[in-house]
Amino acid sequence: MDRSIAVIDMKAFYAFVECIERKLNPFTTPLVVCDPTRGEGTIVLSVSPFLKDQGVPSRCRRRELPPIEGLIFAQPRMGLYVKKSAEIINIVLDYIGEDDIHIYSIDEFFVNLGPYLKAYNCTPYQLVRKLQKAITEKTGLITTAGISYNMLMAKVALDTDAKKRAPYIAQWTKADVKNKLWKITPLTKMWGISFGYETKLNAMGIETVGQLANTDKNLLKAKFGIMGEQLWEHANGIDNTNLRDKYIPQDTSFSIGQVLFKDYSPEEGKLILKEMNDDLAMRLREHNKTTKRLGVAIRYTYSEGGGFAHQVTLDYPTDDTDKIYEDLLKIYEKYIGNHKVRAVYISYSQLESGEYEQLNLFEVGHTDETKKEMTKTIDSLKRKYGKDTILRASSLLEESTAKERHNQIGGHHK
Repeated sequence: MDRSIAVIDMKAFYAFVECIERKLNPFTTPLVVCDPTRGEGTIVLSVSPFLKDQGVPSRCRRRELPPIEGLIFAQPRMGLYVKKSAEIINIVLDYIGEDDIHIYSIDEFFVNLGPYLKAYNCTPYQLVRKLQKAITEKTGLITTAGISYNMLMAKVALDTDAKKRAPYIAQWTKADVKNKLWKITPLTKMWGISFGYETKLNAMGIETVGQLANTDKNLLKAKFGIMGEQLWEHANGIDNTNLRDKYIPQDTSFSIGQVLFKDYSPEEGKLILKEMNDDLAMRLREHNKTTKRLGVAIRYTYSEGGGFAHQVTLDYPTDDTDKIYEDLLKIYEKYIGNHKVRAVYISYSQLESGEYEQLNLFEVGHTDETKKEMTKTIDSLKRKYGKDTILRASSLLEESTAKERHNQIGGHHK
């Protein structure tokens, strides 16, 4: 029996929220969600439907915006968007069980409709309309939706068809594999095909999804491995993913990164590395984990281009902030040279439980209980009163970004 899956997306989510907060009509208001305090190269996160209809892309750089009379710049408020996203999911939970909702992003989620059609005595289309109306009535936001017999087809229906006209719903059947899916070109318009794969497929003479679907599956598998088989299946509308199967990663990792708004000297970059490590190490301890593998990635200033990314495996797993920083610094100093820094990323992997400690007979003070208790106290104070409660003295320097980062979500103001 065919499943019935819907994917629901919030139309111009950030911009719509900002318009509603200002009591403005998103369909007549020229508003962009973009931090006006940053440079011309900063990202525009969202544009109002009014601007989208004028041909303004929803993602661009501030300098790429055309001259528009009365243009409103809304500074991103990520905390507000997260709150609205949670509000939307709570509305959907009034109709759909938690196991039948898969959150794809802050403004998009999948719903398994099948188990609820008999209970509500309605069709998939009618149930989606019911969800759309409930969200609009309670939040003022507009949604778009794709409906089909699996997650892939629902997503492609959403991306290529549903957003064109009200009520912003597209329902695709198996007949639409040939009628609509196969006609998609360029290939990147189909969910799951990147520019890299498109380039390689184009080199093989494959420019439409239909051509991809009719290519020998074994040839694609030989060329791209398991991804080749998946590309062929998706091009034929095949997706056996079960929405109720929750993904549990075999290996987990923690990471943090930031793009700097000016060039930092190699010496100044060390401060950024230390501050970021302080925050990530605290997160590691909050999850009662230790790490045995560390990574550092640096992107050089735009004028130089390039950068480096390297990892190191520790002799024993640890959650000690100073020990981790010491090893991160070794990587940094080995490769940074005289390059100016524009972006910094660090990661912890090969995580283990923090319940037990592997003793090291060759390091004195490895089990320094006083230091551990002090770290616990500092972590506790930061959790209760905020990360800025206790800072290093170096965080008062002009080059520091700690306070600014602590007031951000995803690199943008809360």
